[in-house]
Amino acid sequence: MTGIGDDPFVTAVKPLVDAMGGEMLPPGQAGADDVVLSWEGVDVVAVRLPQLADSLDHILAALERKQGKPLADLDRRAKQEVVRILEARGAFAVRHGVETVAGALGVSRFTVYNYLNREKGS
Repeated sequence: MTGIGDDPFVTAVKPLVDAMGGEMLPPGQAGADDVVLSWEGVDVVAVRLPQLADSLDHILAALERKQGKPLADLDRRAKQEVVRILEARGAFAVRHGVETVAGALGVSRFTVYNYLNREKGS
């Protein structure tokens, strides 16, 4: 991030980019799929967004940090809450999302589907 690290705008958006699992780079290095952020008419930073599958891994890691232990070690109710959060964030629209979440929670795909159906039924 040479040349952009000290900019106050970059400092302000860095937590958001980090939370999304994105990467910040100088605007001149932006690719076609990158998002260039401008402030007061000047391109300040480019953001390279992660692929959806990478985002899911990033979200799972963040949830694990928030819980303070591996997701597989959570009780059933906490796992159901994790599934609810992940559904709200679109995790199950990602190819193999259910399998990825099931692996992280240490449960079967069937169990994840049960958690999802339980949420829809309530």
